[in-house]
Amino acid sequence: MTKPCDLQIKVNGQQIFLLKEKIISKYCGKVKKILNHQKRRCHVKEMGIRISDFPGGSEGFELVSRFCYNNGKIPIDVANVSLLHCCAIYLGMTEEVFNNNLLQQTQTFLEGIHYWKWNDMVLSLMSCRMFYEYADCYGLLEKIISAVLTKIVQNSDANLNISFTSLSSSSPSSSSPPSSPESNYAKRFSSSTQTTSEKTSKAWWFEDLETLPPKIIEKLFQCIESYKDDNNSLIFTRFLLQYLKTATQTRNADYRSNSEYAALAETAAYGVIFVGKKNFSCRGLFWVLRIVSRFGLSKICRTELEKLIGGMLEQATLDDLLVSGQDMGIYYDVNLVIRLVKQFVDTNGYDGMSLQKMKRVGRLIDKYLREISPDQNLKISKFLGVAECLPDSARDCFDGIYRAIDIYLESHPNVPFEERSRLCKCLNYSKLSFGASKDLAKNPRIPPMVAMQALISQQTKIPTSNFVTESPRKSRSQIVLYNEGNIDSFSQEKKHMKVNLEILKCKAVEVEKLEEMNGQISNMFSRNVLLTPARARASPRYC
Repeated sequence: MTKPCDLQIKVNGQQIFLLKEKIISKYCGKVKKILNHQKRRCHVKEMGIRISDFPGGSEGFELVSRFCYNNGKIPIDVANVSLLHCCAIYLGMTEEVFNNNLLQQTQTFLEGIHYWKWNDMVLSLMSCRMFYEYADCYGLLEKIISAVLTKIVQNSDANLNISFTSLSSSSPSSSSPPSSPESNYAKRFSSSTQTTSEKTSKAWWFEDLETLPPKIIEKLFQCIESYKDDNNSLIFTRFLLQYLKTATQTRNADYRSNSEYAALAETAAYGVIFVGKKNFSCRGLFWVLRIVSRFGLSKICRTELEKLIGGMLEQATLDDLLVSGQDMGIYYDVNLVIRLVKQFVDTNGYDGMSLQKMKRVGRLIDKYLREISPDQNLKISKFLGVAECLPDSARDCFDGIYRAIDIYLESHPNVPFEERSRLCKCLNYSKLSFGASKDLAKNPRIPPMVAMQALISQQTKIPTSNFVTESPRKSRSQIVLYNEGNIDSFSQEKKHMKVNLEILKCKAVEVEKLEEMNGQISNMFSRNVLLTPARARASPRYC
């Protein structure tokens, strides 16, 4: 009497299947080959096989077992055809082993893939995530993706102008079928250069494909030959940006450490770089930068994207520049703003039109400095980096920089005296208004020497056209004064400036004396070590 189960198969080290050798060997060429090899080496009746990395694991092998025990029949649908197809190729379930075997049945079912409903295509594509390597190796992914892309083209409006060439669906496996007429479709997609509004609503297929894992999305872009720096498809770039945005909001996995997401982010960035200013506003480019930066970009790709933004920085707003930099331990990404301004300066020349753009950016940067000045993590070097990244010609007036410095010193009361002087070096005193200079002179947070320099620069700007002499040969009593109505007010301003200047000079002298006294105290403390104990007690103590 024969045993009901004379074969043990352990699948992926997880589950053991007790099977009848005769039934399994009838359909599975690979299992039959392994068993014949073992029988030649050892004469035992009970055989055991270990299969590692089986497509779909125990679930896939259970489907194959049902097929074998049901006399080569199993219900095939869009949900299981991908898995059955990969299992059939892996186990060698071909026509050479048995007529109308599992591989032939799955191939027949897949021949009608271009006539499937859209949801069935997406479902079949989604099922490949558990055995992606096999589906990719056996050419199944390209076959399904071809059908998906064809469906997108057929059901898109006239604005989606896409050209395509044939996509060969031939599998690397020798048992795969020749390409059918339905499978000779688009592999290379190139979008037209028509201008598309940035506010265009999502395409009808966006939400369905957003559920796919990054590996399959990466394969999709490879099939249309729009991968990384070859991406020139606007519509697929928009989809990819939406896909990455959704990943940051809904995925539980750590996408930052996932190289697949990083590759997709770079593909999206290059797609934006390709279409440039034609399809994205300055604000749209900032949004793109925020999305793709979360996944990591190569230095070359990031530089190209920042160059594109920097070239149109005059269109930016304060909200655009206030990019969060919490991932880097700071509240604002000041380094990014500095790089963008430098790109703007390098891109724009110094003709009349560019000078107007430069001044718009100058006003924007002054607003940005006033906004970030209260940040306790902002170092003086970064403040100066932002203030000095523009040429002097970008500002007609430096009052905005002075206001930012005042806010910074008020928010950072412990800044040393020397650092305050260093902070004020970015000021052009000759471009300060008279009101700002007066405020600076009375500001206790500004070093006296700085305030004095500001007032001296204002003195040189005092107009002298109000005082005219008729002739150099006439006496002083014959000087004629014009604009007599303005003399009193002008004299008061000048007198007030002189008083402030004298006060600042006195303050500067006091500061110098204080520094000299501190030096003497330090010397006395250093000499105190050499004094005798009695004399040391008689010396005054400084607290």
